[in-house]
Amino acid sequence: MLRVVIAAALLASPAIAAAQDTQAESGQPPQRVRSVTLSAGQKCPPSTSTEVVVCSTLDQPYRIPKQFRDDGPIAANNQSWVNRTATMDQVSRVNGGLPNTCSVVGTGGQTGCSLVAGRQWIAERQAQQRTESTVP
Repeated sequence: MLRVVIAAALLASPAIAAAQDTQAESGQPPQRVRSVTLSAGQKCPPSTSTEVVVCSTLDQPYRIPKQFRDDGPIAANNQSWVNRTATMDQVSRVNGGLPNTCSVVGTGGQTGCSLVAGRQWIAERQAQQRTESTVP
């Protein structure tokens, strides 16, 4: 990647120098600066005496830009009704003291706390794997 950028800069340097010479002769700053994003195989359009063209390449043209990515948890108001119902069901199970709920009330406290600890460990591992697998 770095080689491609260096090669493009070396190839573009005579054109940039020629454009700067014409601007220096006229004594006027460029009227327009245009930023062009190129995909693979495209060439940078030439600059003119009134316009400066700044070219950059796009490494992954079909990837969502970083400022639009959202890897965080989904807000509660944007979740499906299935997730909301499952959350309400779990809350009512804990409050009712049913087995496997990690509640201080009822008979299922010990087994439920073991399940909760296991689920929490799994969630932490999945979060760690997600952060390691994200492409910077």
